[in-house]
Amino acid sequence: MVGTKTDILKDVAGYYTGRFTAHGQTPAGVDWNSHAGQVMRFDQLLKVVDPSQPYSIADIGCGYGALLDYLVELGHTTRYIGLDIALPMIEAARSRFKASPAAVFKLDSSPGEIVDYSVASGIFNVRLGRSDEEWLAYLIETLDTMNATSRLGFSFNCLTSYSDADRMRADLYYANPLDLFDLCKGRYSRQVALLHDYELYEFTMIVRKQL
Repeated sequence: MVGTKTDILKDVAGYYTGRFTAHGQTPAGVDWNSHAGQVMRFDQLLKVVDPSQPYSIADIGCGYGALLDYLVELGHTTRYIGLDIALPMIEAARSRFKASPAAVFKLDSSPGEIVDYSVASGIFNVRLGRSDEEWLAYLIETLDTMNATSRLGFSFNCLTSYSDADRMRADLYYANPLDLFDLCKGRYSRQVALLHDYELYEFTMIVRKQL
């Protein structure tokens, strides 16, 4: 799958570069509809962390660093690694947070080191013409990497296959939450939570590790 993943990452980088060029450092620039929706997603994803202790976190598909803004707002003490495959995103994030010594931004899809937690918001939504089978294989390979580089746990979100049929779009990937829950329970950890009770057509998966 190496060649296929390389092609997918190249296409994804091109797509989000276009969004960022058109909309800049806004939720629309990373393909979200609103700031409120963006924050709601962050709140779900961050349920994987223990905020009472300092922690390291990899933000897969970090965009211009909106999650880091929110972590600062919450008062979390973190060592943050932001990862994106769209160069304009990384350049913007580095410029915004150049005075933050505990934040690093890399043009990559993996942190290349072990962190306490990894999170991924929205990176599985736009399938860019790929089949369900090809996109699911890419999704699972990405989760394998998150699992391998996360010491305490990881979280991610997907659009849900329980979305209203008349609102579903052919260019987007709608994952079956039950299938992914089963995958995560069998492949990564016995401690898995499926969050499907918030006001968006998506779900969040929380995977905690046994130490």
